[in-house]
Amino acid sequence: MEGEESTRPHPRALSEEQARRMLADMNDVIRAGEEMRRLRAEMIKILAGYGWTQDKIAQLTGMSQPAVSKQVAKYKEGDPLPPMELSLDQYDTPWLEGRLWGLAEEISEAFPDTARCTRYVNAIARGKKRFTPQNVDELRRLVEEDLRLHQAEMPSGYRDAYNQISRGLDVPSKVAPVAVSASVRRALACQIQRDRLRDDT
Repeated sequence: MEGEESTRPHPRALSEEQARRMLADMNDVIRAGEEMRRLRAEMIKILAGYGWTQDKIAQLTGMSQPAVSKQVAKYKEGDPLPPMELSLDQYDTPWLEGRLWGLAEEISEAFPDTARCTRYVNAIARGKKRFTPQNVDELRRLVEEDLRLHQAEMPSGYRDAYNQISRGLDVPSKVAPVAVSASVRRALACQIQRDRLRDDT
């Protein structure tokens, strides 16, 4: 009898739906954290391949020097990567998705109160949206809408960048030229695209 009573839900307990939503949000944060740790580890490998010192990498990543040293030691055990090309003119799908992400972030920051893509950009940053074909199509639609809505106030470089990205995504993707993960290529392309847009303005 005592066991039966303990299985009854407390009248003020969370509902199953409330618990499901709460735990799903927690899982998204945990998953995003794990993905960010993996991404940071890969970026350390790339920076070490460029010849950056462990002290400099530790300073930039906010990690301890021993932790960076451990990551670099793992990198040296494997096959060294050739230095990555950092030109925007690359047309594999992850690179183009990263450029789209960077463009959307710039639009979101330039028009924080009215940009349609802001919620999507925030969801990507929190790990709640992945770069699936459907999500990329939705982000493209939102960026196109923002380009129309803010055309008069927006530098022409935004539209030029989008046109180039869009043409590339419409063509069957080419193989990425370097053996690094898609997430690393997206992150690099995102940052380089943002820097280029800022330089152009």
